[in-house]
Amino acid sequence: MLKFAICDDNVNILDKLEKMLESIFTKNNFDASVVFTASTTKDMLDFVRNNKVDVIILDINLKSNKSGLELAEAIRKFNKDSYLIFATGHLEYIMYAYRFKTFDYLAKPITYDRLKETIVRLFEDVNGQPKRYIKIDNKNTIIDASEIQYIKRDGMKLIFHTASRDYDTYSSFVKIQNTLPKTYKRCHKSCIANLSQIRDVEPVSGIITFRDGSTCEIGPKYKSDIMEVLKDYGDFE
Repeated sequence: MLKFAICDDNVNILDKLEKMLESIFTKNNFDASVVFTASTTKDMLDFVRNNKVDVIILDINLKSNKSGLELAEAIRKFNKDSYLIFATGHLEYIMYAYRFKTFDYLAKPITYDRLKETIVRLFEDVNGQPKRYIKIDNKNTIIDASEIQYIKRDGMKLIFHTASRDYDTYSSFVKIQNTLPKTYKRCHKSCIANLSQIRDVEPVSGIITFRDGSTCEIGPKYKSDIMEVLKDYGDFE
């Protein structure tokens, strides 16, 4: 799921933007949600610093101790990856906004169609970056690849296990193999492990323990190969 956050000092605009976004998500089957709205730069900065956010929409002309541009500069010091979208009635600031890896800008007043155009294009961009996000079905269900502990085959389904929940879809390892980052490795005929999420490996029992405490088995066929690869990810001799 893509997590959106919005910052605007006008609470009416905040409410309107949130409702339009949720409507766009629902009508287009986008796996996304507005997880936070803020009317002050401090609240937004505190939230983004302590929570994972994929898309941040910022008003430029904030009536605060920081402008939206200054807020973006502060965010980029510790968050290089989130999509930034600026909203403004002052188009003369737009050229400055692109200094902060800006995805798009929205001229105020923001219309539903203009916002939809940006969000649809953003999802197209996300879907074109398999190393960061994985699209698991035809309903635009998107998972941050770094959050997945392992992928398990269960009959005709694949279970994508994350620390917060499981996602399932009718698919096969063959179909998703090329969409996975290099940190993913087959460890069993029914399991693909995210090596960057492994906490411990027991070579004798053949059990992998992930950071969230979940486990999976290492199949005899895959043991030698995966143990060799794991040397690059920790002390797993």
